[in-house]
Amino acid sequence: MIFPLSRIRFALLAFLFLLPTTVSLSVAAASPAAAELEVLQRDDPPLPQAFAEPPLLAERVAAGGLPPIEDRLPEVPLVVDFGQRTLGEPGGELLMLVGRNKDVRLLTVYGYARLVGFDENFELMPDLLQKVEVEDGRIFTLHLRPGHRWSDGAPFTAEDFRYWWEDMANNADRYPAGPPATLLVDGAAPEFEILDETTVRYSWPAPNPFFLPALAGARPLFIYAPAHYLKQFHPAHSDPAALQAKAEELGLRNWAQLHNRMDSLYGFDNPALPVLQPWRLITEPPSQRYVAERNPFFHRIDPEGMQLPYLDRFVLDVVGGSLLPVKTGAGDTDLQSRGLNFSDYTFLKQGEKRGNFSVRLWETVRPSELALYPNLNARDPVWRDLFRDVRVRRALSLAIDREMINQVVYFGLGLTGNQAVLPASPFHVEAHRQTWAQFDPEQANALLDEAGLSRRNRAGIRLLPDGRPMEIIVETAGENLQETDVLQLIKEAWAEIGVEVFIKPLQREVLRNRIFAGDTLMTMWFGLENGVPTADLPPNEFVPVQQHGYHWPKWGQYFETKGKSGEAPDLPAAQELMELYRDWHSATGRAGREAAWERILEINAEQVFTFGLVAQIPQPIVVRNGLHNLPETAIYNWNPGAQFGIYRPETFWMEEAARR
Repeated sequence: MIFPLSRIRFALLAFLFLLPTTVSLSVAAASPAAAELEVLQRDDPPLPQAFAEPPLLAERVAAGGLPPIEDRLPEVPLVVDFGQRTLGEPGGELLMLVGRNKDVRLLTVYGYARLVGFDENFELMPDLLQKVEVEDGRIFTLHLRPGHRWSDGAPFTAEDFRYWWEDMANNADRYPAGPPATLLVDGAAPEFEILDETTVRYSWPAPNPFFLPALAGARPLFIYAPAHYLKQFHPAHSDPAALQAKAEELGLRNWAQLHNRMDSLYGFDNPALPVLQPWRLITEPPSQRYVAERNPFFHRIDPEGMQLPYLDRFVLDVVGGSLLPVKTGAGDTDLQSRGLNFSDYTFLKQGEKRGNFSVRLWETVRPSELALYPNLNARDPVWRDLFRDVRVRRALSLAIDREMINQVVYFGLGLTGNQAVLPASPFHVEAHRQTWAQFDPEQANALLDEAGLSRRNRAGIRLLPDGRPMEIIVETAGENLQETDVLQLIKEAWAEIGVEVFIKPLQREVLRNRIFAGDTLMTMWFGLENGVPTADLPPNEFVPVQQHGYHWPKWGQYFETKGKSGEAPDLPAAQELMELYRDWHSATGRAGREAAWERILEINAEQVFTFGLVAQIPQPIVVRNGLHNLPETAIYNWNPGAQFGIYRPETFWMEEAARR
């Protein structure tokens, strides 16, 4: 029996150019106790009759420097279904601006070659893998593409998974804390098996719903590494004395630090490290310009058999962060989003004709662009008790004029409301966004009076139970140009209900340390990352399991450290959220995860743990005229999405007249 698999799906945009990949769910129909088997397998277009060499590589093949394309592709390459995309002309380069050397890692993010990845519907599909079988949500069998090769031509096989698991993740020198937390279920690591040269299996005693989404992330969980290259830096495969000497020569303490420097598939900063991405780095860092050249062994082809990517080179120019909008407006880039904010839109539009580019506005999916986070773990006992009183949180939320913020700061283009999920999510309930989010100073005043804050001083400021004026210091890193305007509007609105606001900008790391210590009363920060979740994505941002939840940092720290640090949640609503999180984690079927998500979102709406403001603020995307196959409108998100990654940069191509 075959059902459409919509397990990791956002039903969000009906793009005309979607990749119509079919993923299926097979259910074994034996006995009531039979295991549920899900099979993620693509239904690609048929293989073309012949394969085509990109001109750059054809020259190298003719010169004897590369094997022909038939010997470079996997036995079953991934045929990209173009939909409304246009077949491209191979060649040329794409130039992008970045603000720092470490942004070279964007070549991993945007290349978006993953074992499994999200498509434009945010549905999981195999990519580097040919097929994935999942049994009871806890046994994952990964099938590689036979004949797949690393960028240097070496085979990509089960040995690369074994090397990472045994020689890296379970080596106390290289991974002192042990395997990544995503690979632990109730503290238990998986059983790892090699079934054959192209098949590996990971088995846990209980479901692991984090596994596949982690493999598909913008910063993915790498569970493989190029063993043939890295063994030269490992004492189990090389002379330990020689490795120690090499490490000291580079100013490193030991072989583990040497290996770590050489093995970063995400960091993308070692040109010698073989990769599976569309482009491979050919520039030694540090540099002001990083050039990545096409991977001759990349596994994707277009419907006519041309090996992708179309672009021969992907170039990153490093400029000062403050110069990114200016240089973008001058036309010094082919594709740009990094360093651009909605506040730059007018300036960028004015430069379109002069700079030979167009500005597109893509939709963002934070449930609020900016948000306020009252610290429920504040060190000050009076403020801690007040912030844990739902009447106070509701009152402060009701006293924010979100529509005013939307009109004054965002030209009315945003979606007002609290931090509930957005309409694109299957869990969207409009009432949740509007619960305690209407501008109602009268009700806000009544709630504060009911909470015992009816006394005021001569200036009209309410008095705390200990007699101090109700003055809230809102701390911020000052990294968003709209923060000052937004906070000024909130300051004026809260003054009307007898609450005085002071704004205190700090450096990011100082701010975080103060939040974690409980010294910060309230923070303005970006909204939550993902406002369009599905049942199979973890509800981490809506439950107290992360120290970086600035409204409950000590509760999150308690979870992350397994009780060694922080504080156990002692608020009934927070305790219920933790129970629901455990329900989501242990559910063996989608229905259980859906039920947990729905109740989690309901609690968040009623309890108003954070104050969302305005969501869906457009992200400017600057595109060189002549660059093809980039959507006119799309979702811009880090994870899931990898910003440009899910839109297949390997299919982007540049008209000859637009090439540099």
